[in-house]
Amino acid sequence: MADVSHSRGDIASHPDVPEMRDRYARMLGGRDVALVDGPVFLVGLYCAISPWTVHFTANQPALVTHNLILGIAIGLLALGFTITPARMYGMSWAMSAIGVWLIVSPWIVGNSPDAGVIWNNIIVGALAALLGLVCVGAAARSGKQP
Repeated sequence: MADVSHSRGDIASHPDVPEMRDRYARMLGGRDVALVDGPVFLVGLYCAISPWTVHFTANQPALVTHNLILGIAIGLLALGFTITPARMYGMSWAMSAIGVWLIVSPWIVGNSPDAGVIWNNIIVGALAALLGLVCVGAAARSGKQP
């Protein structure tokens, strides 16, 4: 009977090892932002649904549209970080800017907002700004300039 078992040898002697390592490094390169994809998407999703969650749809109609649009924008940034992270490093600063805008927007966009609306936007904005800074830090560590 023939011996069909394959012995597992060391792959270091394979002639394509350097090329395989380079390809593997290229595939994983730019994935530094990948750790924040999920949280960024969840912050965007919550920002979009927060007017209905916190129940300020009736008394703050301008903020409803505002939070919905910014939540969708944050969600699209998260999808961009997932699909093409190397190209999205430049948008890392936008996350921080959106976060800061969310913090101040109840007083600019809203009409005498109550404490629930204010705290909702402060928390969501702080999370967005923090995650944006994490993305900027990851881009700086990897040597790519945002």
